[in-house]
Parts: sequence; C-alpha cells; structure tokens
Amino acid sequence: MQRRELFSSLASSFHKEKKQETMLRPPYFSDESLFHNECHKCEAKCATVCEEEIIKIANDKTPYLDFSKHGCTYCDECAKICEFGVLTLENKKFINAIISINKNNCVSWHHTMCFSCKDPCLDSAIDFAAMFMPVINNKCTGCGFCISKCPTNAIDIKIINSLKLS
Repeated sequence: MQRRELFSSLASSFHKEKKQETMLRPPYFSDESLFHNECHKCEAKCATVCEEEIIKIANDKTPYLDFSKHGCTYCDECAKICEFGVLTLENKKFINAIISINKNNCVSWHHTMCFSCKDPCLDSAIDFAAMFMPVINNKCTGCGFCISKCPTNAIDIKIINSLKLS
C-alpha cells in the first residue's frame, strides 16, 4: 500500500465533496467578458496545447482550470495559441485564487504526519509549524499542484474576482 492510499483510507471521514461556484480561469486574461464574447468562435485550442491537461472547456465553450490531476506550470502555451485575444502574454499573472488548508480536513492538523501538499510545491509555499501544522505562505502562485496530491481534499481554493487591467 502506498502512502497516498494509506492516508486516503485513514482520512475518509474527513472527505467532503467540493463545489466550484465560479470558474477558475487560466492566468492570462484581463476581462472575464471576453470569455463569453470570444471563446465561442474558437475550437478550444487552449485546452489542446495545455501540457498538464488542466484546461477544460465548459458547456458555454469557455475555458476553465481543473486541478483534480495536475497544476499550472505557467508555460504560456494557452496564451500563445489564443487567436481572439482572450488570453494574452501581456496579461500573464498568478491564477486568480487563494489557496488555503482546511484544518478540519487535514490529517496533519490531526497529528498524522503528512507532507503530500508540500512535496509537489515548486514554490516552497507551504510551511509546517511543529511538523503537524501546514500553512500556505505568501509565495503561493495558485498553481494548484498541491490540490490533487492531498489525500483528504483539505486544500481549499477560493476564486477571487479579477479586476480589469488598464
């Protein structure tokens, strides 16, 4: 049995179904309305070039991010291929989300040593206090790599409304 499977079985009582209320967009846009005005003209090219396969296409033909298996490497490919100016390199920014650890669902906060969220974090954005208390620090880019690795789904993502850039 692998470590991840062990933690998943131990923490089944902590598991809660997460619902995403608004769509998490790729990090290369300036105006949400462009998704609705322009993306229906496209053939979802941004999703086809995503190396991590996290860009999905909603029923309204707009792209959103799905961190259930991987995270964003900020590779720029989706912005490079966008023909309608929805995603552009000029608008590259961190993903419009705040990532946090739900202490109630985290096995580490319940005194079971687990580093599943810290291990995949390339930005050193997760600190541990006293070995059992992980917290997201200000280095977090919102890339989402930690989300799919958590065996108890204890990592919350809160989408923040992005302001139009001038």
